[in-house]
Amino acid sequence: MIAFIEGPFAHKDPAKVVINLGGIGYEVFISLQTYANIKEAESARLHTYFHVKEDAQLLYGFFTEEEKQVFTLLISISGIGPSTALVVLSSLSPAELQNAILTENVKVIQSVKGIGAKTAQRVILELKDKIQKIISLPEGELPKEISPTPDNKLRDDALAALTTLGIAKAAAEKSIDSILKKVGDDVNLEELIRQALKAR
Repeated sequence: MIAFIEGPFAHKDPAKVVINLGGIGYEVFISLQTYANIKEAESARLHTYFHVKEDAQLLYGFFTEEEKQVFTLLISISGIGPSTALVVLSSLSPAELQNAILTENVKVIQSVKGIGAKTAQRVILELKDKIQKIISLPEGELPKEISPTPDNKLRDDALAALTTLGIAKAAAEKSIDSILKKVGDDVNLEELIRQALKAR
């Protein structure tokens, strides 16, 4: 198993990075939480989870060990695969997820795309005791400021990230356009993606 990958970024966007190790590019799928921590970095160490299925071998990366542990807990639940787990971690910070689980707030967990009421209840039931042993991070918000980005690039970057996370292109476009119509330029890339992931 690959425990971590450390090296310079050959490519980086809110849904995935490519790390250049000895001339080999390792594609690693990430959450918005991880992206917020590495977006200004030229290189980083990512804790990784290697997922093997019949038609693909995929690598998922996390800025903190805690986030990786939460990811492994999420995919242990019936009905939640790696892609959905990444959507959860992109929609809610580990602290927000922990709070929702401990307060048994089904609506918060169900607000994540791909999570229905029954799955949200399973998350609470199966993780309530386990998640307290993992998360010790303080509540934090994603950075509010990023360098100015043209509207079309902001939309394109958000659309690319959402489709990488498994959201249908048409649904992603509808969510993004609806949010941009409401908030205009007053939103950064991470927040736009987070809101689109929670849109119904």
